[in-house]
Amino acid sequence: MAVPTRFPVSDHCDGWRFFNPRGRPQALPFTALPRWWFSTGRGARWPRRVENRRRPQLPAAVPAGQMAATFIGHATFLLQMAGTNILTDPIFSEKAGPFGLLGPRRVRPPALALGQLPPIDLVLVSHNHYDHLDLDTLRWLARARRPLFVGTLGNGRWLQKRGIPGVVELDWWQSHRISPALELVCTPAQHFAARAPWDRCRTLWAGFALRTAAAGKIYFCGDSGYGPHFAEIGERLGGCDLAFLPIGAYEPRWFMAPVHMNPEEAVRAHRDVRSRCSLGMHFGTFPLTDEAIDAPRQALAEARVVHGVTATEFDTPDFGETRFFTFGK
Repeated sequence: MAVPTRFPVSDHCDGWRFFNPRGRPQALPFTALPRWWFSTGRGARWPRRVENRRRPQLPAAVPAGQMAATFIGHATFLLQMAGTNILTDPIFSEKAGPFGLLGPRRVRPPALALGQLPPIDLVLVSHNHYDHLDLDTLRWLARARRPLFVGTLGNGRWLQKRGIPGVVELDWWQSHRISPALELVCTPAQHFAARAPWDRCRTLWAGFALRTAAAGKIYFCGDSGYGPHFAEIGERLGGCDLAFLPIGAYEPRWFMAPVHMNPEEAVRAHRDVRSRCSLGMHFGTFPLTDEAIDAPRQALAEARVVHGVTATEFDTPDFGETRFFTFGK
């Protein structure tokens, strides 16, 4: 008699828990960290507060063939294209942790307040870590903007129990047609999931690719360590016009390498996914790991030189900056 399972059995799921495919690194448990790491300042000291220099000026409309990407902070972007507004991993809370009381406090405020957001059609949630799945923000969006939420296996049911209805759950390489002009593809990542000690890897982690009629092919990585899945994504997508790649929260490497790229690896991922243009994210917002607040940008500039990649090809936006992209040329 077959044993019942909750999820499809695959190279990254045993039916109940998820894992990175065989031969790839698995995330180390936090118990692997030495005790002194929790009590010695954990690397470079970040400033208590950094104010954003820019006040976003959002476009009233974006014509077909173009996209506006506004960096709100961390992995949160507002993507505006003809007829569709999208938020990626939205976190507007002051802390990335349980109950809004625990966890690291943000150093930079969101570049936009929630009430300043335009109508939102689609919200992407790549995995359940507190700095990517911010329940208070998602609840506000569900009440005030009523978008479609798309997440990964296990997260839809969890969110529905907490007042966010109609979440679309996807497995790696599953697709969902949002509209005749927009298809969403769930892409592999090398990471892990947990919101508490008892729920580790009970939900899936991923990135998302957008195939759009209005703005080309767009890839949002979510969180990921560097691995061969990036080349697979590039091959299956046939390259992409714009990629959003994480460049921060990577030290110490012996602990973070399985789950977070450093900037040099992000440049390699940019090449692997065959992106025409990439924007760095996941830096300078929450003090999550040991590197200094400005280290990811500096390391990215050095990595570009090593790999012969220009700033036009891979850059980091300023907080609150809106970048405009023209596709099909």
